[in-house]
Amino acid sequence: MEHVPALDEPLKKSLGPATAKVMAEALDLHTVGDLLHHYPRRYAERGELTTLSDLPLDEHVTVVAQVADARVHTFNGAKGRSQRLEVTITDGYGRLQLVFFGKGVHKPHHDLVPGTRAMFSGKVSLFNRRLQLAHPAYELLRGDGDVAVDTWAGALIPIYPATTKLESWKIAKAVDAVLPSAADAVDPLPEALREGRGLAELPDALRLIHRPRTKADVAAARERLKWDEAFVLQVALARRRHADTQLPAVPRRPAADGLLTAFDARLPFTLTDGQLKVSKEIFDDLATDHPMHRLLQGEVGSGKTMVALRAMLAVVDAGGQAAMLAPTEVLAQQHHRSVVEMMGELAEGGMLGGAERATKVVLLTGSMGAAARRQALLDLVTGEAGIVIGTHALIEDKVKFHDLGLVVVDEQHRFGVEQRDALRGKGKQPPHLLVMTATPIPRTVAMTVFGDLETSVLDQLPAGRSPIASHVVPAADKPHFLARAWERVREEVEGGHQAYVVCPRIGDEEDRKKDAKRKPTAEDEAEKRPPLAVLDVAEKLGAGPLAGLRIAVLHGRMHPDDKDEVMRRFAAGELDVLVATTVIEVGVNVPNATAMVIMDADRFGVSQLHQLRGRVGRGSAPGLCLLVTEMPEASPARQRLGAVAATLDGFELSRIDLEQRREGDVLGQAQSGVRSSLRVLAVIEDEEVIGAAREEATALVLADPELDAHPGLRTALDALLSEEREEYLEKG
Repeated sequence: MEHVPALDEPLKKSLGPATAKVMAEALDLHTVGDLLHHYPRRYAERGELTTLSDLPLDEHVTVVAQVADARVHTFNGAKGRSQRLEVTITDGYGRLQLVFFGKGVHKPHHDLVPGTRAMFSGKVSLFNRRLQLAHPAYELLRGDGDVAVDTWAGALIPIYPATTKLESWKIAKAVDAVLPSAADAVDPLPEALREGRGLAELPDALRLIHRPRTKADVAAARERLKWDEAFVLQVALARRRHADTQLPAVPRRPAADGLLTAFDARLPFTLTDGQLKVSKEIFDDLATDHPMHRLLQGEVGSGKTMVALRAMLAVVDAGGQAAMLAPTEVLAQQHHRSVVEMMGELAEGGMLGGAERATKVVLLTGSMGAAARRQALLDLVTGEAGIVIGTHALIEDKVKFHDLGLVVVDEQHRFGVEQRDALRGKGKQPPHLLVMTATPIPRTVAMTVFGDLETSVLDQLPAGRSPIASHVVPAADKPHFLARAWERVREEVEGGHQAYVVCPRIGDEEDRKKDAKRKPTAEDEAEKRPPLAVLDVAEKLGAGPLAGLRIAVLHGRMHPDDKDEVMRRFAAGELDVLVATTVIEVGVNVPNATAMVIMDADRFGVSQLHQLRGRVGRGSAPGLCLLVTEMPEASPARQRLGAVAATLDGFELSRIDLEQRREGDVLGQAQSGVRSSLRVLAVIEDEEVIGAAREEATALVLADPELDAHPGLRTALDALLSEEREEYLEKG
C-alpha cells in the first residue's frame, strides 16, 4: 500500500469519523495538514479577560470572561410557562448579556454562578440595541489544577476560529491529537532563504503557533508562517508572469497618421499628464510580441474610459479589433453612447459621411432585437467593426471576431475569471488585456491579488470636478437628522438640481417570497429587520417628506427598455429624485445630480459606498452624500461609515476596507474575506514581507522555472493550487 505523508492523512483516521465530518463541513478541514494550518485567531492569558466592548456583530466569537450576574425569568410562551436565563458576563469594564431559553436553562443556571470564569462561544447579535450571545457554548476555567485548563499546556490559551458546531476548545483538543505529525512537515522555503532571514524551521513554527509558552513564541511562529504564505503565493504569480512572457502575441503599433491621430486632433480638451503617462505605458506594452496584462486603476471620473478608448483606437489602427466588456447593460449602453459621441464621424466607418479613417463601433447586449444582433455579429466577423462594447453577451459561442487584438474589462471585480478567459479565447493569438477598476486597490493588494498584472494608476481628477461633502445620519439616535436629510434633498431640487436615494434591495414580489421562506428562530425578537427596499421607500417618500417631487424607481429586475427610459428621463432633467438599488453604482453620469441619500448604509461595503458617492459632484455644483444608519454609535458599522464620511481618498478607504474585511481568497474566486487563503499574512500590515517575497520569488523562478531543485516548494505550490485555483491562475 502507498505510504501517505503524515500531513496528508485524513482527519477521520486521527480524530474519528464524527469529529472529522464536522471539521470538513463547518471549517473545510480534511487532512492533518489542514488542521495544523488552522491557526489560533488570538491567545487569551490565564488571568486576563477579553475586551467585550468591540465584539463584531453577526460574527462567531470566543471570549474569556467572568460571570457578574445570573437570573431566571419565567414568562407565558406559546406552550405554557417557559423560562429564560439571562447571564451577564464582564471583562471588568464592559458587560455582555448571554441568554438561554426553554429546556436549555438548567445546566448553565447550575454552572454559571457569579464569580465563575469561563470561555464562551457564540454568534454576536443585537437585542434592544445591546449586544448579546444567544445560547452560547461554554467551557469553565476553574483553578490551575483543573483538567479543563490543563488541556492547554502553555501559559497562553489559543482561541481558534470556530463555528456553532465546533467550539474553540474542541478544536484545541483535536490539534493536540495531531500536533506530533508537525515533525514530518516538508519545508517549502529554500534553506538559503530561511537561514539568510533567520526564520524558524516549519515543524517548530507549527508547534509554537499552536502551543506557545510566551508571546515571543507566537511572534517567531507568525513571522515564519507569513513568509510561507507570501513566498509560495509570489512563486505562483512569478511562474505565471514567466509563462506569459513565453506566449506569442501580435504587436499592435498605431499608424503614424491614422485613427488615433485623427481622434486626438478633434478632442475639445487636453489630456491630463496622468492620462498621457498611462497611455504611454499601455502603448509600449501593445508594441511587444507577448500579451499585455495591465491593471488600470483610478478614482471615479479620473478619465479611465478616455485612456481605454485611445488604446482601442491604437489597436484598430494596427489592423486589429478591440472589445470592451462592461458588467451591466446600463453601463454598456452608456459606454457605447459616450464612445460614439467622442469619436463623432470617426465612428461611422462604411457609412455616408463617415471620415476616411473611420471604423464602426457596435453594441452587443443580451436584450438587443434579433436584426440588430445579426448585423452586429456580421460586422464583427467581417472586421467591419473595429470596436465592440458589450456585456457578457460578447462571450457567447456565436460571437466570432475577424482579428481580436485587445480586450478591455471594465470593473474587473464584477467579472468571474471564466468570463474574461472566454473572451480572451476568441483571438487567433492571445489578445492584449487591459483591466479597469474604479475601486482603488492599495499597492500591496494589487501586488498580491493581481501580482501577474502590471499596474497603472490615474490619480489626477480632470478639471471641473466638484468636492463632495459626506455625513453620517444616525436615524435611530437622532430621528430629526433624517427629517433634515429630506429637507436638504428638497433644497437641492428647489435649486434646480436632482438627487438619488439608494436602498439595499428592491422589495418586489420576489423579495417578499424570500422573506416568507425565512424561518423564525427561537429568539426571533432579536432578528434584524430586512433591509429597506426601493419600492417601499419610494412610496413613503412620495406620500411624505418628498411629496410633490417627480420621483421614479430604478432596479435590476425592471425590463431593459423601462430601465433605459427612466435613465434617459433622469439624465434629461425630467425627474427630480431617482430611488434605486446599486444598479447606479458604476458608470451612471448625470452632472446635474448633486445629492445622494444612502438608506441602511451599514449594509454596504466601504468601496461600494465610495463608488456610489462618485455619482454626485460630477458637475460644477458641489455634491452631498448622506449615509443613513440605525446602527448604535459604538458598532464597527458606524466606525466604517465614519471613515467613509471622513475622506474622499479611495486608496485610503480601500486600506480601511481591507483591514476590516480581510483579503479574500487571494487566488480563488471568492474575493471576499470569508475563505482567505491567507491565514497569518495581512496584505496591508505585511507590505515589506510581500515585497521581499516577490523579489526572492522572481529571482528563483528565473533561475529554475520548473522548480526542479525545490521539491518542498513544488509540494506547497500543488497544495495551494488545487485544480480549481491552478485553472484560475491559468486563465488570469
